[in-house]
Amino acid sequence: MTGLPEWLGEVAGEQPYPLVFATVSGAHLYGFPSADSDVDLRGAHVLPVAEVAGLRDGPGTLDRTWTRDGVEVDLVTHDLAKFCRLLLGRNGYVLEQLLSPLTVKTSPPYEELVALAPGCVTRHHAHHYLGFARTQWRLFGKTRELKPLLYTFRVLATGAHLMRTGELEADLTRLYAYGPAYLPELVAAKRAAEHALAPAVPGVEGDVERMTAALEEAQTSSPLPDRSTAEAALHDLVVRARLP
Repeated sequence: MTGLPEWLGEVAGEQPYPLVFATVSGAHLYGFPSADSDVDLRGAHVLPVAEVAGLRDGPGTLDRTWTRDGVEVDLVTHDLAKFCRLLLGRNGYVLEQLLSPLTVKTSPPYEELVALAPGCVTRHHAHHYLGFARTQWRLFGKTRELKPLLYTFRVLATGAHLMRTGELEADLTRLYAYGPAYLPELVAAKRAAEHALAPAVPGVEGDVERMTAALEEAQTSSPLPDRSTAEAALHDLVVRARLP
């Protein structure tokens, strides 16, 4: 994992519950980390039977933030059952986390999850990416920072590619064909400064509108199914992972 701390792999042994997986998300996954970017780790843990079958439930989500060697790390994991429900709920965040190529911790259940991921993808994932883009575009309108502008372009490109091909690609630098020609310049500027203001880009509003329309059209014509086909297999996986 170029540019990431070598000690990230030690995180698994520091958690109170077994990790199914942990991957790097955020700017590192999206292709435009800056030198001072935080490291966002995302994944899933497994609660023991005693913490899901009795009167007291264990934590469905664990969120821990710490700094080591000057690097701020944020680790968020969901219990495997909650993670699978989110995956079946057309949640693009967890799909990207699961399929991130920047792996820190893996396991046999993780390999099964990855194999089942295609059966979780539907045309309705477009709603996630359209909603995310609207949120980031509004944020850009308030702050004029480069980061939310790039996030807007990134999610629109990722969503369109997913709708057209069924393949998840979260790295904007691999999706330039979906956006305007100036995207590489914006990425370079973001890598140079985490909270830089966006440069004046003529026609940016029109470019966002065109990419939004392209995602909407891609959803309408997508070959992806309307419903997931992986629920039964995911249920079986959660049961097997929970048992000793």
